[in-house]
Amino acid sequence: MKKKNFKSGFAAIIGMPNVGKSTLLNAIVGQKIAIISDKPQTTRNKILAIYSTDEEQIIFTDTPGIHNPHNKLGEYMVNVANDSIGDTDVLIFVVDASRRIQDMERKIALDISRAGVPCILVLNKVDLMRKEELLPIIADYSSIHEFDSIVPISAKNNDGVDILLHDIEDYLVEGPEFYDADMVTDQPEKQIAAEIIREKLLWLLDKEVPHGIAIEITKMQEKPKITNIYATIYCEKASHKGIVIGKNGEMLKKVGTMARGDIEKMLEKKVYLELWVKVKSDWRNSDFLIKNFGYTNE
Repeated sequence: MKKKNFKSGFAAIIGMPNVGKSTLLNAIVGQKIAIISDKPQTTRNKILAIYSTDEEQIIFTDTPGIHNPHNKLGEYMVNVANDSIGDTDVLIFVVDASRRIQDMERKIALDISRAGVPCILVLNKVDLMRKEELLPIIADYSSIHEFDSIVPISAKNNDGVDILLHDIEDYLVEGPEFYDADMVTDQPEKQIAAEIIREKLLWLLDKEVPHGIAIEITKMQEKPKITNIYATIYCEKASHKGIVIGKNGEMLKKVGTMARGDIEKMLEKKVYLELWVKVKSDWRNSDFLIKNFGYTNE
């Protein structure tokens, strides 16, 4: 039933890889629903998060970082992000304020101008810089596009996020509560568990290995006091399989221990986690395997 004077709306979070979009999303909903790492292109799918109060509901989408793709998976990720630009009530364009403006960010700003969608520019990572350094950055972005508002934040420290939420309220309209108030995401637990495992691999492995990894939860067995999870880690090369397993299985054991801890927090119960590693050569260029691993717009 529609609540009296209740407002709701949709906000899409866009930007380049590694600017803190997922960290911002987690800060908004107050818990971990999107994985984070210092590796670019961590987010592969559109992730939906729900922020609810007694008066309003904002449905956020965290999109993959916009970049120049080098394979079919990359093309899929960029398409997901670009599709979000015109399909929202307000855009949240996140940039890393601690570095100079990138050519891709200029392009994104021009795309926003052409789309004609209201947009809030979020200058993230301001904790890494002095306040006086912000003014030229604001001027540079403002010369490309007339943003509806500009909000400096530190998503990591949850600083300025309340100001951003207040600005987003201007774009909400009287409407229904699309999701139950206690929901924070539409992602199934199985999907979040797979992403948590992938996050640990992103944290622990160097160079190109993590980008060629996909996770499949082959079985998730709920029991009264414990949940049994069986997962397969797919990598693109036999040499990468050896790196993922590590000497005497130490790397795989470390991944399992770290992932299990986060999954237990999510499920609020004990977890038994069993990991296997297999090779699927060049899967990022296979339409079938990309879809099979859950990267699909359908």
